[in-house]
Amino acid sequence: MKYSCQIIVFILLMSCSNSKKISKEVLPYEVVAPVSQTEFDKQGHRGCRGLMPENTIPAMINALGLGVTTLEMDVVVSKDKKLVVSHDNWMSSDITTKPNGEYVTAAEEKSLNIYQMNYDEVKKYDVGMKPHPRFPQQVKMKVYKPLLSDLLDSIAKDMMVRRRPFPFFNIETKCSPAGDNIYHPKPEEFVELLMTVLKEKGIEERVIIQSFDFRTLMYLHQKYPAIRTAALVEPTDKRNLDAIIKELGFTPSIYSPEYHLVNESLLSACHTKNIKVIPWTVNDKATINKLKAMGVDGIISDYPNLFNE
Repeated sequence: MKYSCQIIVFILLMSCSNSKKISKEVLPYEVVAPVSQTEFDKQGHRGCRGLMPENTIPAMINALGLGVTTLEMDVVVSKDKKLVVSHDNWMSSDITTKPNGEYVTAAEEKSLNIYQMNYDEVKKYDVGMKPHPRFPQQVKMKVYKPLLSDLLDSIAKDMMVRRRPFPFFNIETKCSPAGDNIYHPKPEEFVELLMTVLKEKGIEERVIIQSFDFRTLMYLHQKYPAIRTAALVEPTDKRNLDAIIKELGFTPSIYSPEYHLVNESLLSACHTKNIKVIPWTVNDKATINKLKAMGVDGIISDYPNLFNE
């Protein structure tokens, strides 16, 4: 019955997109997969962090309902080598409630190291009930950090119901040189674990891998050159575009700076090199409009509902 339904959906949607064969092992992610992004890229930061608990399946599903073109998220690695959707490598005190009902404190959060926890233990921590200090509009609900594979399955099911093209995925690898083998594996292993999931789901064409840790992007470019990359840039980074490209050793698909760094000169330099500019994290309508008028190729926002206002 399951595969009969998939065949019916395939027939209905073939006219909307060229696709590869449907996998018999996973949901048919590729049936309506676009092969390129040409429209303005509306990215929901951690799903829709301003409205729903960050990096959770409900946040991603809600963002899809708001019409985002790309779901932005972060991944970390558990002790049993599973990819967990989480901004921090530990249980953040901003959002986490312990299994006994107590809130995680700032003093103890880094001791709750996800890289030293099997995923079954990670799931016991709630990340949706504690009021977020910076996002009072966030809906409160009981929810845990999902596996990347489970999140992708949930998105696939939701898109099949909506009968709309699948979104793109902008996935950040949460790593740094100081955290190697402490909070995460080294970049090579991290990337291979991530690519195993992406290849299993057949979504390589709809993925962007972003990172502040350029080692991740360099390894990706060498081993998986077809995967699009985004260079994340901190507001304190004073290097120009050429210096960043020199450090990378290649030209990334996307330059993703903190939005205050965006100016006409940067946009011109990036576009001359065929690099898209997608700044983060823009949370007011006036600034979104200003940046769009300047010519950015997309925006990452905690409030993707603003794109529709």
